Amino acid sequence: MFIGFAACAIAAMRRSGVRLFLWLGIWSAMYGTGLLTRCSLVVTALPRWLQSSVPYANAVNTYLVVVAAFSLFLELSVGRLRVVMGTILAAAIGVAIAGIGWFVYAGSEDRFIQYNGIVTVFGLLVLLTVLAVKRLSDKYLVFLNRRVLATGTLFFVSVALLVNLFHVLPYNLPNLVNHLGFAVFLLALGYVGVQIVFGSERRLLSIEKELEVARQLQFSILPTTIPEIENVLIAVRYRPMTAVAGDFYEFVCVDEKRIGLLVADVTGHGVPAALIASMIKVAMQSVEACAQDPGEVLRGLNRILFKQIHEQYVSAAYLWIDTEHGKAWYSAAGHPPLLRWKEGRLEHIESNGLLFGVIPAPEYPVREFAIQTGERLLLYTDGLIEPQNASGEYFGDRKLEEVIRKNQSRPPAELLEQMLAEIRAWQPASLSQQDDITLIVIDVI
Repeated sequence: MFIGFAACAIAAMRRSGVRLFLWLGIWSAMYGTGLLTRCSLVVTALPRWLQSSVPYANAVNTYLVVVAAFSLFLELSVGRLRVVMGTILAAAIGVAIAGIGWFVYAGSEDRFIQYNGIVTVFGLLVLLTVLAVKRLSDKYLVFLNRRVLATGTLFFVSVALLVNLFHVLPYNLPNLVNHLGFAVFLLALGYVGVQIVFGSERRLLSIEKELEVARQLQFSILPTTIPEIENVLIAVRYRPMTAVAGDFYEFVCVDEKRIGLLVADVTGHGVPAALIASMIKVAMQSVEACAQDPGEVLRGLNRILFKQIHEQYVSAAYLWIDTEHGKAWYSAAGHPPLLRWKEGRLEHIESNGLLFGVIPAPEYPVREFAIQTGERLLLYTDGLIEPQNASGEYFGDRKLEEVIRKNQSRPPAELLEQMLAEIRAWQPASLSQQDDITLIVIDVI
């Protein structure tokens, strides 16, 4: 019972191998409970109201301890062995339901005990066969060092087979033999469980280190500074959902009066999306010569990425600003609209073509408009408007417009911080960020 509770405690503390230790703990605790409830000294020491429930506890334990055992074996199995163990587990559950039900109905625990023994013997023979053949254990078990478990299992199976065979005859071996067999097997399982967990922890640690390197590399492809453009004030906030993200932004600064701004959002999250985001960085360098033409920039990016981003898509928006002539040009590829705050109202500027990766040569219409002092432009990815509150309502355009309106006098950097704060407040505290978020605010000053 102590080992059982300890194993359950380990399961509660670990990130990996949780179910393995949980079933090991349940099995061991049930085995120990069965020993205690069949000890007359323990039973007579119980309160009277508990003594009457002991036969029921014994019946339940007799049948369900086998279910716990094969649930553990299922966690150690892969491939076809997992299917076989799943079938044996289903049979054990069926026998347990029948045996416990018959006990409740007729008061007899032994009606289905032979079937319980048959399922146990068959399952143990399957496990022993797999462990005895190295080729099978390498293929169908989740651990590499089979010697310890093979030795413990051979000892336990030998004892269990004898106990079950003698029980069928009927004849009972001394209890000490049964306990010793289970103790050896339990120690072997615990050793294997620790091996599996430590191996998983090492792999997780290795993955975390690699993700940290990937995060550093991804941030290295983003602009390190914000360009200083005459009569324009720019602020950016980039909040990835995970260590690496599928959002990307870039500045194409021609001189002090002209600048291009690109925002892109790769479908999906994590490493695959981040790899495509890094491709956009390289592709963007190839189209800088036509930076003043948003439509051509997007066509060039799609042409380069189309053959590379298999079964994934990218939305993007590109804004070209010329402060010398007071004009801007905008085009997008399946991206949320450019927001324009002007004279106390919010305008949605849309000029969308297809997402990158759909067809090789789509058209991207361009929207031209004049810019004046006091205007505010906002480029963003859909991670800004898609967060949901506890009622399932999206943050959406309405809430976004409300935040912009209330903070229209604030500098761009403060507006962005307020937006992120509003999103955090909108979502339930228990819910983490659900998508990457990129925000760029441009004030015409």
